[in-house]
Amino acid sequence: MIIVQKYGGTSIGDNERLLNVAKNITEKYREGYSLVVVLSAMGSTTDKLISLAKEVNPKCSKRELDMLISTGEQQSVALMAMAIHSLGSPAISLNAVQSKILCSSDYGNARIQNIETQKILSELERKNIVLVTGFQGVNRYGDVATLGRGGSDTTAVALAAALSADTCEIYTDVDGIYTADPRIVPTSKKLKEISYDEMLELASLGARVLHSRSVELAKKHNVKLVVKSSLVKGEGTVVKETTMEKMLISGLAIDKDVSRITVVGMKDLPGIAFKLFSLLAKKNIIVDLIVQTTGGSTLKDISFTVHKSAQEETVEILEKNADFLGYESLSYTNDLAKLSVVGGGMASNPGVAASIFEALYDIGVNVKMISSSEIKISVLIEEKDAEIAANSVHEKLMAKDVELNR
Repeated sequence: MIIVQKYGGTSIGDNERLLNVAKNITEKYREGYSLVVVLSAMGSTTDKLISLAKEVNPKCSKRELDMLISTGEQQSVALMAMAIHSLGSPAISLNAVQSKILCSSDYGNARIQNIETQKILSELERKNIVLVTGFQGVNRYGDVATLGRGGSDTTAVALAAALSADTCEIYTDVDGIYTADPRIVPTSKKLKEISYDEMLELASLGARVLHSRSVELAKKHNVKLVVKSSLVKGEGTVVKETTMEKMLISGLAIDKDVSRITVVGMKDLPGIAFKLFSLLAKKNIIVDLIVQTTGGSTLKDISFTVHKSAQEETVEILEKNADFLGYESLSYTNDLAKLSVVGGGMASNPGVAASIFEALYDIGVNVKMISSSEIKISVLIEEKDAEIAANSVHEKLMAKDVELNR
């Protein structure tokens, strides 16, 4: 029976935690499982490497940055192999090239295309615990390319799918998935299980327990995911196709990585929105919330959100294409936060939206943009109001959930 495990940077943030994880891995191995373990870089290693690169060259190439930051995971797997050896169990560390994780050439945001599993399977046959670098693959040029922040989750799920593993266990510093971040909302409730769709929405909306691409892969290949704590024993939360729990909401997420850009005074003509967003799509800029406003004139304003890291590039693109787009002016700000509520029970309960806006009204928080789907409602608010808003909305919806399920 093959189990894939993944440990995040906080789980192996120092030597003490790394040794604790080594003990957990060894215990599982001695139960008779074949183990493939994916590791992130220790602690804040990746951030430190990025800062070092920016000090040397603020506009360093993405290829060279990937070459640098991919070393963090290589340190982790080598040190973990040494720790497991010290505990008397066999282990071998493999980087992306050795484990043949093949990916696209989009440096900094590569996609896994295939995994040639022969090397990993041969090491498992030798009874080795196989330790694989997360967050990275090798492209057609033989270069290492990283998968984007949080990409180790994606590595683990991709390996679980390729190896037909029984389970993919994601270990982090929390003991499962909660209805909200318990560090922000103390009354949040731990979930025993959550559906792929609900988890995917939460992950894409700022909940940082799982990377959204890993959930997409898990759903596509029907990989059983379990989110557990590396620090305490417990059952964790199972992510699967359907759930038994019929809660009104499954979770609430806050995303502070938000920049709002407003294009003012565009001509109110067919195709103008296509011209705008096709320019951004060509540069792989992800656009989230979109609001279009029109008055009595022939002009309209379009507001949309992007990640803060994409704000500068987005503004540059729009300014370079000002004549093509024919707008009057641009404005942008990044002192905002996106508050999102997700739940499979929302579609059949029309009072959810009203409860969200009532909770925000009660504390005097103004809503700047709104987006909704069958299982999600997102609102854009000022960043300074994010935590009090999260607590107010969570309290209101939990009370409504209890009321509906009496």
